[in-house]
Amino acid sequence: MSTEADRAEAPTAIQTNLAAIFVSLELSRSIWLITSLAPGGGEKMSKHSVRAGDIASLLARFSELKQKALARTGKSFPIVVIQEAGLDGFWVHRVLQNERIESHVVDPASIATSRRRRRAKADKIDGEALLRALLAYKRGEPRVCAMVKAPTPEEEDHRRLCRERKVLIAERVGHVNRIKGLLFSQGVFGYEPLRRDRRQRLDELTTGDGRPLPTHLKTQISRELDRLELVLDQIKLAEAERDALLAAQQTAAPASAGRMLLDFKGIGPEFAAALWLEGLFRHFDNRRQLASYAGLAPTPWQSGSVDREQGVSKAGNPRLRTTLIQLAWLWLRHQPRSALALWFKERVNRDGGRMKKTAIVALARKLLVALWKYVTSGVVIEGAVMKAA
Repeated sequence: MSTEADRAEAPTAIQTNLAAIFVSLELSRSIWLITSLAPGGGEKMSKHSVRAGDIASLLARFSELKQKALARTGKSFPIVVIQEAGLDGFWVHRVLQNERIESHVVDPASIATSRRRRRAKADKIDGEALLRALLAYKRGEPRVCAMVKAPTPEEEDHRRLCRERKVLIAERVGHVNRIKGLLFSQGVFGYEPLRRDRRQRLDELTTGDGRPLPTHLKTQISRELDRLELVLDQIKLAEAERDALLAAQQTAAPASAGRMLLDFKGIGPEFAAALWLEGLFRHFDNRRQLASYAGLAPTPWQSGSVDREQGVSKAGNPRLRTTLIQLAWLWLRHQPRSALALWFKERVNRDGGRMKKTAIVALARKLLVALWKYVTSGVVIEGAVMKAA
């Protein structure tokens, strides 16, 4: 007598006993794709598109989803929404929260994808992947994705100060290099566009072969100086607003991270504001979360007998990471007797003077953790010199 092995029931692709209506938003400049999964609708994901920025149509679609679920099950369900952090910022997230809708913003790089060399990618596929990540996240699966903590409108606006200054500095460098390049083609060396007597010096310049500057070239350089002077004025205004923001924290209670960071020798207003507004205003549970946010977390590669380190992830805030690398070099100059500086010197000497760049990245991570402990718990860095009151 033949026996047939017991067959397990075919696993369902999606758990159907849902307690909410799950929705993913795939946002673009022209179309918003709404992918949803509602109770009573089976395993099929519903897709609907609205014009980008049309909040009224988006909310109308949500209302329609709730009515359909009510008609199928006789129960009313809340809506849970997920979207990727990206070009649209957080305004859609805030609109949904104001409508009492549970909304999540996810880091798109944290969602697992196929490791095939060529993989299909479309808004439809991405919308379904977002929805599956949301379902796993709500089930409590660990490390399924990384949700972004949206800053408040005030925190987001304050960050504009440091970011605008960096853009202006880049524009200043571009104008200076362009002027020097134009003069270099005529054999003119040593002209500094950032000096106050730049206009007077321009009138006195002669080419390498003894001729006065050509008329149209001099006119072009003069216009470049006009744009350069405008950028210099805007840099001063941005720095004045930054200093005013830090000064306002001098009397605030509790003390802000920006105000406390200014206590260290070697940390000026620009570094203090960048560290505060780009990272230390947030709450972190431990140093690993902090290092990961800055993109300074290690990325090991281990499989069988292969075990090597790939370096830092660089998956965090690039502005914060750049500021920390710059501050680490300055820390060695202004805080040479601190424990962190002594650790760096001992590490480099042990390697025979090599791998300074690798060690400076490690110092930047240690410095970030030490400054975080100082602004959150008041733990002063060992051996660090503080500014005179």
